[in-house]
Order: sequence, then C-alpha cells, then structure tokens
Amino acid sequence: MADKLRVTQIKSTISHIARNRATIRALGLKRIGHTVEIADNPATRGMVRQVRFLVSVEEVVEAGRPKGEPAGRTATVPSEDRGDAPASHRSEEKS
Repeated sequence: MADKLRVTQIKSTISHIARNRATIRALGLKRIGHTVEIADNPATRGMVRQVRFLVSVEEVVEAGRPKGEPAGRTATVPSEDRGDAPASHRSEEKS
C-alpha cells in the first residue's frame, strides 16, 4: 500500500443520501475541488470506496522513503520494459 491517499472531491453531494454526505465530511472534504491526504489503511479505503463516484483518488508515496525500498503496491512497469510487448513495439532489441 502507499503511505497516503490523495482524495479530491469532484462532484457535489447535493441530492445524495445523508450517508454519502457524512462519509465525504468524515474524509475531511468540504467542497468540490478540495483535496486532502489521508492515511492509507483498510478503513479509509472502504470510506473512499463508498463514495468513489464523488471523488478521485491518487496513491502518494512519502518522499523520505529510501530508493530501493518498495512501497508495497508499486506502479505498473510499461510493457516494453518487462519484455512482453510485441517485437514491433519495442524500442530496442536485446541480444
């Protein structure tokens, strides 16, 4: 898992049930376009999942982490680097 999640409210809570409005407020969001960084744990991921149609989410890795240490969930590597892209799409042939 990433260290934090960056959550941005992208839609209004008007005409949504009170439970969704309360979840948005509990995440610390106050208005459309407001962004907060919250701890990445199963509880907050569950909250974000419940209002996924109202927010956008990014995983944030702390800058202080040593380079060689994985963050748990890592970004996917482009297929050309993994070697499973078709030969016609590879930038260089490896011998």
